[in-house]
Amino acid sequence: MAEASVEQTRKTFERFLEGAEAAAGTLEERGATVTAGARDIGAKAIAYAEKNVQASLDYAQSLLHAKDLAEVMRLHSEFVQTQMRNLAEQANEMGQMVSRAAMDAAKPKN
Repeated sequence: MAEASVEQTRKTFERFLEGAEAAAGTLEERGATVTAGARDIGAKAIAYAEKNVQASLDYAQSLLHAKDLAEVMRLHSEFVQTQMRNLAEQANEMGQMVSRAAMDAAKPKN
């Protein structure tokens, strides 16, 4: 059960990154205005990846110190809940960034 939850979280985050990278790649083709937005989106995606990897490493470390199965299950539940909340927040923020970049790219140049 724990492995399945971690794997599900990992797959969700991988899909999130794939979408962010695809959006950044598509936006880069729109010119200088979009390039700046794509760069920001890419930097944010990398920052999220680093944060999530660090959270996974912290989680693994905490499991090493668990005293019993009940503590392992509590740690796992807390980790999954926190990560799912973080992924939702990250996806929301990335969506907003992509929307802003697209709107900036669609603005007529003066």
